[in-house]
Amino acid sequence: MRVSIVTPSFNQSKYLERTIQSVLNQDYVDIEYIIIDGGSEDGSLEIIQQYQDQIAYWISEPDKGQTDAINKGFAKASGDILAWINSDDTLEPGAVSRAVQILVENPGVGMVYGHGFFINGEDQKIGEFPSAQTDYRKLRRGYVHICQQAAFWRASLWKKIGPLDDSIYFAMDYDLWLRLAKEASLLYVPEHWANFRLHNDTKTIAEDDRCWPDMLKIHLRDDGSRFSLLYAKYLIRKLAAPVMRAKRNRIIR
Repeated sequence: MRVSIVTPSFNQSKYLERTIQSVLNQDYVDIEYIIIDGGSEDGSLEIIQQYQDQIAYWISEPDKGQTDAINKGFAKASGDILAWINSDDTLEPGAVSRAVQILVENPGVGMVYGHGFFINGEDQKIGEFPSAQTDYRKLRRGYVHICQQAAFWRASLWKKIGPLDDSIYFAMDYDLWLRLAKEASLLYVPEHWANFRLHNDTKTIAEDDRCWPDMLKIHLRDDGSRFSLLYAKYLIRKLAAPVMRAKRNRIIR
């Protein structure tokens, strides 16, 4: 089975090579690696060109942002299994082969995802992603717990429910998990498959306040009620945001 992995990239030359190497150094043979760069001007293109013989497709041109870049990448993909890894995150050795193995052994599973660690700019582990088993019902209540960097899903499902909604800036992965979970079961595997990098320029750090409003937008779009657990979590998170932001900033220093 071919695995297509997309990396959306824009001005992340400090970390990009580590991302690329984490994909190209996988022990799984049939990987189609695609990089969609948004017109970087920080040396990223030179890094990509160093590896272009091992990259199935890459392009550098202005786009509408991360979601648009991911959609463009998957439009070029020919794999049976899909995943994306951002240009500052990394895969762990053996992650792809394990994901394929589990999907082959569980034909009723639409997506498999592993455990992830938070790392800093120097690749040091600074925390654990709160990964756990979830499903459509739990996702609708805000019980997400899916490490996007460690998630792999079937291309056949993407053809039914894709592409990503490019009007959603931050929580497009949450939207995808909902759509996938509505069609097939999700399976969590408690194995370390990926690393989620936190640094001051990370989208997650810089604009985290936009995540929950995006989730609420998706919830209401899908006929969710304001009298719901997800909406209550949103209000609590909004009140606690200054404290949580200060805590995150202390961790990544």
